[in-house]
Amino acid sequence: MSRWRDVDTLIDIVTSTGKRLASAQPNELAVGSIVRRVLKVIREVSRGELKTEGRDDRATVTPDDSSLDEETDNENDVEEEPEKTKKRPVLTTQTSMFTLLTDMSILTVKEKKREENEKRIRDTYHLKPLIIQEITEEIIADLDTVYKGIADQALDFIHANEVIMTTGQSRTVQEFLIRAAQKLKFQVIVAETAPSYQGHKMAMELSKAGIDTTVIADSAIFAAMPRVNKVVMGAHAVLANGALVSVSGSHLIAAAAKHHSTPVLVCTALYKLSPLFACDADAFNVTVPPQNVLSFQEGAIIDQVTVTNPYYDYVGPDYVSLFIHNL
Repeated sequence: MSRWRDVDTLIDIVTSTGKRLASAQPNELAVGSIVRRVLKVIREVSRGELKTEGRDDRATVTPDDSSLDEETDNENDVEEEPEKTKKRPVLTTQTSMFTLLTDMSILTVKEKKREENEKRIRDTYHLKPLIIQEITEEIIADLDTVYKGIADQALDFIHANEVIMTTGQSRTVQEFLIRAAQKLKFQVIVAETAPSYQGHKMAMELSKAGIDTTVIADSAIFAAMPRVNKVVMGAHAVLANGALVSVSGSHLIAAAAKHHSTPVLVCTALYKLSPLFACDADAFNVTVPPQNVLSFQEGAIIDQVTVTNPYYDYVGPDYVSLFIHNL
């Protein structure tokens, strides 16, 4: 919990908290996207509340500036005229009365700005419920309808009697295929996604929904690809260049699909879009502890073997045919 008196302080608090969350788990790229959306909501709500005050500031300062410009123009005009035409002295900033009036006008502007700042601080106490309401209606409601928004488009991309391949277990892809299966008959081939074997869980959920499902080993993906009409995958994150960070094995299936000219459809929510560029693609090939591959109890073997357990794959933008998002 943090206390704040104005919008700038609130923005600083949210920004610093977002940086801490992103540094704590660098692989969760969606954290930065959600924090940026929250900052956008805060700025929009604050501008809506303080919009008139900004116009008052400009209206107060502008007449003084314009009067100075007019006096400056008059000075220039007088200097260009011959000596005979000069009939009266020009009022300049050296005149004591003009200096006094100028100082008084500046003092009045400062007093008005101080009063407006005090009013702005009082108004920020009313911003808190508005910001919470906007976050609830825009961001949280959007997250609740992500799966439905993508699943509603299933019939536009899946047709009867097709063979579809997928990998891993993605709730987005699962809802997408189940919605299409309510009106169409098609077959799904699921790669088992070793060593986590998420494909087994995915195949079980699809078979419960009445979908003809086949589980294959990851090594059989290339051999089975000629029978496939399209590939449907999920994504952990989408980078700024259109590349994916997806479950391990996604690069294998995407490369096989490109070789056989099979379209690759990626179902993902907009909050997973990240502004990061993949300067180093290997940085997104995330590995996890090798416990699922080789148990730590096998101490004698571990000392003689180097075990790599990949969890996320980097899939280049050239492998993706289409993104299907919730909007």
